[in-house]
Amino acid sequence: MDRPDDEVELVERARRGDAVAFGDLARRHSATALRVAYIICGSSAEAEDALQEGLLKAYRAFGGFRSDSPVRPWLVRIVANEARNRRRAAGRRVRLAERAAALPATTGAEPDATVLADLDAGALLDALRRLDERDRTVVALRYFAGLNEAEMAVAMDCPAGTVKSRLSRALTRLRPLVGSEVSDG
Repeated sequence: MDRPDDEVELVERARRGDAVAFGDLARRHSATALRVAYIICGSSAEAEDALQEGLLKAYRAFGGFRSDSPVRPWLVRIVANEARNRRRAAGRRVRLAERAAALPATTGAEPDATVLADLDAGALLDALRRLDERDRTVVALRYFAGLNEAEMAVAMDCPAGTVKSRLSRALTRLRPLVGSEVSDG
């Protein structure tokens, strides 16, 4: 996977236990991971806690990280798993706050991202709240974190074809909840 030369060096240093190098990698990708954690947890405080705990787990496991693998989806997956664990342990439904409306990252001329970004924030948040965890996660990874299908496959630990079908099904369920013409892309 292509990545900046300085990231290749940071990965190698972090794999050898360099905490400063890992910190640099974590800073580069933590905003994306935080967005996903926020969508899963539904609260800023829980998302930040999930991010911190996830990054700590990633640091402890980084010695075994495959240097030819992309860092961003690997970190996002760990943080997303931590967010899901926190949500399950709390036993409560996700309640998204108004800050999530500012988070969607549109990536170019993708019709779905544009439609989601143009929706009324309240309607979007309400619709996301009504989706199940799997659907919220796939939508968050694609449209809030801006991951491509390959990165989503790594983050979700599933084949790319599964990513496509899950996203398609999630968008099918989201359409009637937001009352708009969200397409499958």
